[in-house]
Amino acid sequence: MSAAKPSIKIDEQSLITSKLFRGSSETSSTDDLGNDFSQSVGQLALILEVAKQGFDNGRPAAEVVARLAGELHQLRASSPAAVWERLVAVAQNHAVGKFLSQDPLSNWSFTKPRGYSGDASLLDIYYKHPSMDDVVAEATPLGRQIYDYTVNVPACAAGRERCEILARTVDEAADACDGAAEIFAVAAGHLREAEICRSLPAKAIRRWVALDQDPVSVGVMTRDHAGTAVEPMIGSVMGLLKRSYAHLGTFDLVYASGLYDYLQRKVAIKLMQRMTDFVRPGGRLLFANFSDEITSDGYMETFMDWPLILRSADDMWDIITASVDRNAFDCEVWYGSNRNIVYGTLRRK
Repeated sequence: MSAAKPSIKIDEQSLITSKLFRGSSETSSTDDLGNDFSQSVGQLALILEVAKQGFDNGRPAAEVVARLAGELHQLRASSPAAVWERLVAVAQNHAVGKFLSQDPLSNWSFTKPRGYSGDASLLDIYYKHPSMDDVVAEATPLGRQIYDYTVNVPACAAGRERCEILARTVDEAADACDGAAEIFAVAAGHLREAEICRSLPAKAIRRWVALDQDPVSVGVMTRDHAGTAVEPMIGSVMGLLKRSYAHLGTFDLVYASGLYDYLQRKVAIKLMQRMTDFVRPGGRLLFANFSDEITSDGYMETFMDWPLILRSADDMWDIITASVDRNAFDCEVWYGSNRNIVYGTLRRK
């Protein structure tokens, strides 16, 4: 029995933290968990001690972390949700963490300088964006070695590809609209796709509304894209669901690239229904989710303190089918090149 998807209530700002994830699941005492927990704790202790000894003995960091991540993935997959939740806490208090926390990617995720999981600066670290070069440069030699491994795991590579896919999708919308496209990015972060698309500097976009709940992210977009078609604005999932932004009108492209990783099914469906209201005839909607095929999930939940709701293609179809009239939309679900992110696209007929 694998770890279950948590049920999460979205607050006014949609600030998702690991505490919110874990606080939403059923809790059990260790006595209630019985032999499952005892056996799993023993297995975890061995996994973590082997990793610690690897670092103590100067083994290559990539080798140590790759083995650790692989074993944590297997343990997560075989553990009941209540057991895995307790194992996460055990792992986070183990001495091996003093080595792993030297990795700027793991450390930023774990310490959450902006107060919540998966912030735009964390994405910048695994995007290898110049804005975070100083953070990486300040790492210890061991931390840099660990980073050279973690930043290149398939999940991070898929995240970088996602940015490229977004840029390409924006350019396709601009081409289809003869340079007058209107775009709506939901949970836009730092909107790094705008830096690599060709249509924005070519002035082929009429407006690009970029909504995010984090004032810091909105500030970065405002600074970086002043004088362009980008229109940053503060807004949340709750604001969308309450129809607070109806004044925005409709768009040729609406997308949410990193938000669905944190949304339980009920909220995911409601948000999908609301986002389709912004799609004009012939327009498209794109959403993305880290897939349940990633193998760094156990490491992410323990030493990055970054739990996600992972989805399969069937899960994406479930959200689409429950959200829209299939006679009104042409729909498709597809994977990125390494299958670590799954995408859904809907085109209004």
